[in-house]
Amino acid sequence: EQEQERGITITSAAVTAFWKGMDQQFPEHRINVIDTPGHVDFTIEVERSLRVLDGAVVVLCGSSGVQPQTETVWRQANKYEVPRMVFVNKMDRTGADFLRVVGQIKTRLAATPVPIHLNIGTEDNFKGVVDLIKMKAINWNEEDQGMTFSYEEIPAELKDKAEEMHNELVEAAAEANEELMNKYLEEGELTEAEIKAGLRQRTLNNEIILCLCGSAFKNKGVQAMLDAVIEYLPSPTEVKAIRGILDDESEGVRKSSDDEPFSALAFKIATDPFVG
Repeated sequence: EQEQERGITITSAAVTAFWKGMDQQFPEHRINVIDTPGHVDFTIEVERSLRVLDGAVVVLCGSSGVQPQTETVWRQANKYEVPRMVFVNKMDRTGADFLRVVGQIKTRLAATPVPIHLNIGTEDNFKGVVDLIKMKAINWNEEDQGMTFSYEEIPAELKDKAEEMHNELVEAAAEANEELMNKYLEEGELTEAEIKAGLRQRTLNNEIILCLCGSAFKNKGVQAMLDAVIEYLPSPTEVKAIRGILDDESEGVRKSSDDEPFSALAFKIATDPFVG
């Protein structure tokens, strides 16, 4: 009730979603989402959740951008080495500026942002995004509240900027390993699969922060963000091994694998007034 009244998250909540991709290009993936508070008064609730997250999507406002509480949560995520990406939301809000927020990620969070989207229009004219990997515009249908979309050519006024950002993105992907770098130097371009592999490797190593944008209220960009979760954030088997204390008081290591002995971490408990 308090959350609905205040319009903010107070306690972390978990929900499960299933996703096959915007174009149904993936086998069905199960995504366990933990929604954490953004308000400064509930910082400890965020830290408790970060301890068990495989990856994170940091949601920023397209108008307000990086705020003091963002910096606090960012430091917490750094502490637990959580791979993350940024979704710049509310691109339909007055004063929204995607590239300004990307700049704040670099200057205020000391991170290396790599945009994979470029917004098409802002505020009331926000229509969709340019996919800087496919180099296609994605426009969502206003009539069905963003449930359907279409791939189109990049608007003429955005072509030069999109080309520039695409080249920067490819360079960032090429720096993932020597093999990609050599191919990039020889041919000047990488395939879509190679770009995604390079960006994924660098995201998992916490070297770069992929940046996407959209408007969750209008259901624009959310589908592309879910695709990015599958493509760039770690699966449960890619999480680093956990160190802990065994029953005999010796130190042990548990890899994230079905072949390992069972181990679990209770990060949150709840009391039910009827069942305890």
